[in-house]
Amino acid sequence: MIRLRQVALVAHDLDAVVADLGAVLGLQVAFRDPGVAAFGLVNAVLPLGSQFVEVVSPTREGTAGGRQLERMGGDGGYMVICHTDDQAPFRERAAAMSIRSAIDADDHGYKIWQLHPGDTGGSFLEIDFQPGWTETGGPWMPAGQGWHDAVCTDIVEAITGVELAVPDVATISARWRELLGQEHFDNADLRWSEGTHGLVAVDARATDRARAGESHTIGGVTFRLV
Repeated sequence: MIRLRQVALVAHDLDAVVADLGAVLGLQVAFRDPGVAAFGLVNAVLPLGSQFVEVVSPTREGTAGGRQLERMGGDGGYMVICHTDDQAPFRERAAAMSIRSAIDADDHGYKIWQLHPGDTGGSFLEIDFQPGWTETGGPWMPAGQGWHDAVCTDIVEAITGVELAVPDVATISARWRELLGQEHFDNADLRWSEGTHGLVAVDARATDRARAGESHTIGGVTFRLV
């Protein structure tokens, strides 16, 4: 089982994108992680129901986030972050496919496993393990201790899908399908289109059904209300 838990955007102006997420989708910042400074970044994590939208911005030259901004020519999608109760089958498949790890660490029981985008294609992909995770919430280390207090579902209540734009849809989608052992996440669709920018769209379920069908570009990513 693998569930989509978080998407990350990379932006030149973090505060401007956070403001847009609040104004358009009603999202509120739950946490700003001082630990990302080690990667030359600042961030903000905003709950979308029991999932999350993270925005990162580079603070120095030579960061992975900065290189992504250069490749895209502006703000855009950065990471697709998932949760599983059992990393072992995914690790076995990754090893068989010669997919390298970019980050593989245990932070007080939270097991961060980020795969090398040069091997997966499409986007940075994380398959993490969080002790105590539940379908409706529970702890999520990247969002801090009090993230539940920042949840606002007046406009949207869940992420139901993501779209990755890649230069070779057939090859890269097949690689993800082999790695994940399935075509979609258990709680969200995984769609593909021709392009080069990786994560280009996020589907969010509209709480107010009258707003379903709206589409808004925030931080270079299209947020579709469904």
